[in-house]
Amino acid sequence: MKDRLKYVLLIMSLVLTIAGIYRGEVAEVLQKAINICLECIGIG
Repeated sequence: MKDRLKYVLLIMSLVLTIAGIYRGEVAEVLQKAINICLECIGIG
């Protein structure tokens, strides 16, 4: 039972990751991370 749950969660996380990549959310997350870093060091 425990092993089955681990595999189900792994498969679900992979499916959701692929869905996010397909929707183009990677670029959005990267842009937000860049903005946060620039604000943190005082450039942005």
